[in-house]
Amino acid sequence: MVVDFDKLPDSSRVWIYQANRSLSEKELEEVSGKTKQFLGQWTAHGSNLKAGYEIKYKRFIVIALDEDETSASGCSIDASVNFIQGLEKEYDIDLLDKMNVSYKQGEFIAYKALKDFRKMAKQKAVSKNTIVFNNLVTNLAEYKNNWEVPASESWHNRFLK
Repeated sequence: MVVDFDKLPDSSRVWIYQANRSLSEKELEEVSGKTKQFLGQWTAHGSNLKAGYEIKYKRFIVIALDEDETSASGCSIDASVNFIQGLEKEYDIDLLDKMNVSYKQGEFIAYKALKDFRKMAKQKAVSKNTIVFNNLVTNLAEYKNNWEVPASESWHNRFLK
């Protein structure tokens, strides 16, 4: 069952999928519709899952699940990954590669391989104040407070010593 993302409890489980490029307006509309359709049919052991989503900065698909009602099962998580893999193929984008970093350069969202981000940190091209996206957050409260933060407040800090 699809619910308004902003109405989900802070304890809701969160998955963040970052695209390796910005989506066009047409792609955003299509991906949004497909995500809504998927979540409307998403189940765990026959029970509907209460979930919502948002797409941020034309490149992050954020899915939140209220596990107070029904928890995700291995099969339901597999179904969501299969859905994301389908989007990857259809739109020729990477959404599951966790070895990449997204960060802000002014209003622009940059996307780099982790090894390149590490090099940039050594060269002082990024700093502890660089706004990074911590896609390792696990619930909605962390997403709201710790997803878009200075690198000094994220796991990215290890590269900035």
